[in-house]
Parts: sequence; C-alpha cells; structure tokens
Amino acid sequence: MSTRHRLGPHRDPAVDQAVLEAARHLLTERGYAAASIDAIATRAGVSRPAIYRRWPSKAHLIAQAVFPDVGADVVADDIYAEIRKVVRGTIQLFSAPAAREAMPGLMADMRADSSLYRKLSARMDTPTRHELADYLQADDEATPHTDPNTLLDTIAGAALFALCIRNIDDLDSFADSLENLLLYGLVGKPADQPPV
Repeated sequence: MSTRHRLGPHRDPAVDQAVLEAARHLLTERGYAAASIDAIATRAGVSRPAIYRRWPSKAHLIAQAVFPDVGADVVADDIYAEIRKVVRGTIQLFSAPAAREAMPGLMADMRADSSLYRKLSARMDTPTRHELADYLQADDEATPHTDPNTLLDTIAGAALFALCIRNIDDLDSFADSLENLLLYGLVGKPADQPPV
C-alpha cells in the first residue's frame, strides 16, 4: 500500500489547472469582483488553503489565469515585422473574454501591490521591451531616439483601451489602423503606397 504525502514541496498540476480554469470561467461569467477566492475554490473543487499555498492573492491568481506564460516567439525580419507581431500579440492577449473582464480590476490591484506588476512585467513586457530596443538600434530607417518603452506603452495602452473600455470587436481593422499609425505616423505613407 503506497503512502501519499500531502505536505511538502510537491504541487499537483491538476489542482493548478482546475483553479486557473475556474478563475477564467468565473471572470467571463460574473466579472472580476465576483471572481472571489471562495467562488474560485468552490468552482475548482479545492479548498481556500490550497489556493493560498499557490498564489498570495486573488490578483496574482487572476494574473496567471489570464496571462499564462508564452513560449518563444517567432523572430521578426525587421522593426516593421516586429511591431506588427507585438501589435497582433497584444491584441490577441487582451481580446480574450477573461482578460477583458480582468484588466480593469487587475490594474487597480497592481497600483496597490507593486510585486504583482513586477511579476507580470518580468514575465511579459520586459522581454518585449528589450526585443524592441534591439530592433530599433539595428534598423537604420527607424526614427532616431525612439524609446522602446514608449512604443510598447503605446501599443499596450491602445489595445487595453480599445478592447477593455471601448469593447471593440473588429480586431483586424483595429490592428491594421494601429500598425499604420505606429509605422507611418500621421502624415507618412506605407512603403507600398506611392506619394501623392
């Protein structure tokens, strides 16, 4: 007869998955405020202590549920392709129903808990900021002194507002419009269009 140890460093990945899935469903069905630890635990069929052993707060749990770790990205050919990739990836991330419901509450919680922002930033936006910086430095045609932080903030801010506040549905048109604004400015022309 085997003995199952309940204490110690081992974590059951099935419990993690059940909790994260329950959080996503509750966000979509009821919104951020109603997706409480109690409600998530009940939906996942686990105890509150099981959740708190894994995440220090509801906000940390929700952040992992809606922003899972992503694998290695495809390497873009140039700054134009990189910006298009970042725009499309950011829109895809924020357009998920659970993310749309979570972001307003998560933003408030991130202001109150700087450790939450640091964890999310280290996993998601810091690598992208470094990649953008590398592409900007390597591209002779890029506007001099373009700040990669401002560039990513512009992409994320526009996507966040359009998807979570304006609640747009035409993602492709929005992505095209944002790409054109970022790549060609207010008066420039796309490379494939001749000047008038």
